[in-house]
Amino acid sequence: MPALDDQPHLPDFEGRFLELEETVKAARSGHDAAAFLAAIVESSEDAIISKSLTGTITTWNKAAERLFGYNVGEAVGQPVTMLIPEDRLDEEPGILARIRAGERIQHFETIRRRKDGTLIDVSLTVSPIRDRKGRIIGASKIARDISERRRAAEHQDLLLREMHHRVKNLFAITSSIITLAARNASSAAALAADMKDRLVALSRAHEMTLPSFTGDDAFRERPATLFQLLSSILKPFAEEDGSRWTLSGEDIEVPKEHVTNLALLFHELATNAAKYGALSVPGGRLEIQAVSEAETFHLLWKEINGPDQPAAPGHQTGFGTRLEAMVTRTLQGEIIRELRPEGLRLSLKAPAGFLTNPQ
Repeated sequence: MPALDDQPHLPDFEGRFLELEETVKAARSGHDAAAFLAAIVESSEDAIISKSLTGTITTWNKAAERLFGYNVGEAVGQPVTMLIPEDRLDEEPGILARIRAGERIQHFETIRRRKDGTLIDVSLTVSPIRDRKGRIIGASKIARDISERRRAAEHQDLLLREMHHRVKNLFAITSSIITLAARNASSAAALAADMKDRLVALSRAHEMTLPSFTGDDAFRERPATLFQLLSSILKPFAEEDGSRWTLSGEDIEVPKEHVTNLALLFHELATNAAKYGALSVPGGRLEIQAVSEAETFHLLWKEINGPDQPAAPGHQTGFGTRLEAMVTRTLQGEIIRELRPEGLRLSLKAPAGFLTNPQ
């Protein structure tokens, strides 16, 4: 009988069990970590998408549903190009090439398309996805909607351009006002008093057009009629006999949401008339007619006895073009301008419902 020491050693069952227990714990820990990560992705406010190296969508979180309009069943398995406008399709091959090279793309600002066809400004961060061996097998993408930020930046840019434009115009208008006042001034004191009145009127018209800059919304809190608006803006250009401009037709109440846009338009027209048109020469005048029909409101701006050769064709500026586009869009109407031998003629038409008769 062999000695006990000569017996084959039995397997170390306790050690094997402990090793197996650690393996199970590690697997469970890995599973929990994966589940935790998945919960973070699903609850994120940013759209998080993963895709294969061929551009096929493989995961899609709730925020992606909210941002793009597709639910997970509609998105997973589809090409990511369904989110890309036609004029941006050339971006995707470049993104995938950089991902295959192991590169991370951060804060790439572009445009993407929702399910309903609307376009949105987004900022993308795209990172490679690697397997356990370190091989790149796909990409994760975080998409953030920056539409509001982009609109705010564009609005700020427009305001800055407008301020620059207006400062230049104020100098030109002041020169025109001095010329108008000097024609009828009997003395230096009379000229000073007349200039003061005209500049006060000009200041009031300027404040009326830019409540967002002045912080004064008082004008917008009370009803303004069309003729009140026009009179305030044209007052700096008036002659003593009132011959410089006339208002005729139907006075209409302007809703407060349209006051600023219309005031901006009328101020631009009056400024250009003083610089280039009928108000820049003796004997020139304006006739403004307002007619409200069954379905259409019509305003006609006519400059009469203007200069033979206007300094600027139609005295239209780049800012004026953008302004007219903004007014027609907000009023859902149209503006037609025509330069005739006697001066500019501008027609503004809008649905009758956007204005009301004053009470």
